[in-house]
Amino acid sequence: MPEGDTVFRTAAVLRDALVGKTLTRCDVRVPRYATADLTGHPVDEVISRGQHLFIRVGTASIHSHLKMDGAWRVTRRGAPQRQPHKIRILLEAGEVAAAGVDLGVLEVLDRATDTAAVAHLGPDLLDATWDPGQAAANLTADPDRPIADALLDQRVLAGIGNVYCTELCFVF
Repeated sequence: MPEGDTVFRTAAVLRDALVGKTLTRCDVRVPRYATADLTGHPVDEVISRGQHLFIRVGTASIHSHLKMDGAWRVTRRGAPQRQPHKIRILLEAGEVAAAGVDLGVLEVLDRATDTAAVAHLGPDLLDATWDPGQAAANLTADPDRPIADALLDQRVLAGIGNVYCTELCFVF
């Protein structure tokens, strides 16, 4: 599963490619959201929260989580897509195409309440509002809990996955 830093970098790539541009295509390939068409609306912002990503367009928010195999690929519009059968959403804005591939979670939420999807998460290590005091309090709240379990619990700290968990325990 991609770590929070991977999602953070993915958000930066999508932000550079899409923010301020008007969507010329919005093809959501998830039955529940297949009728959601954000074409004609500008992309306002792209943010990450732990391992979650939000693309905010007008009153909507496209929420995704990469899970184990997901990725967002940014290419030029019309470029051949690798494994097109795995694309769950395709956004185009001018000459840019952003394809969400094999996304573990993909939903179109009301932007006004989209953060409810991540309200359970602990402090995000890469967020501008990072609070090390809160993170330390969360980590030490149950002193009998194995450190790996605490680090992987997204309610304690958002964004740490197996790679960082196993490496962090051996830094010192």
